Amino acid sequence: MAQVEATTERVVAADAEKVFDALADYSGTRQRVLPEHFSEYEVREGGDGEGTLVHWKLQATSKRVRDCLLDVTEPTDGQLVEKDRNSSMVTTWTVTPAGEGRSRVVVTTVWNGAGGIGGFFEKTFAPKGLARIYDAVLERFATEVEK
Repeated sequence: MAQVEATTERVVAADAEKVFDALADYSGTRQRVLPEHFSEYEVREGGDGEGTLVHWKLQATSKRVRDCLLDVTEPTDGQLVEKDRNSSMVTTWTVTPAGEGRSRVVVTTVWNGAGGIGGFFEKTFAPKGLARIYDAVLERFATEVEK
């Protein structure tokens, strides 16, 4: 099994603290900015950053739906990590200042891919598909926090 990684980023016209607080708001902002690829969203514990347990289904393709149950941690300032209890998937959100009143948000997801020919196709195509999904999340997120 090879590790598969998908990364995308966006500069948001809001300061890093405001952006991070909105990203950590699983009870409000996060649910509002999810595109149609996410369903059955439910905060099961917490709801604000560290200690949150959140569930959703992620439909990556017409045939591939991943049931995610994510533990949220904040290992360093400006960073949220979502570890899926149902798989090896880990998504890291990193917020850093990007100039006056601007922030850079980088989203990186890694997981252990399949072996063989299926793993080759997964490693080739899955990162692009997941990056498109998170591009949509970041676009909607930017619209929300730049109000």
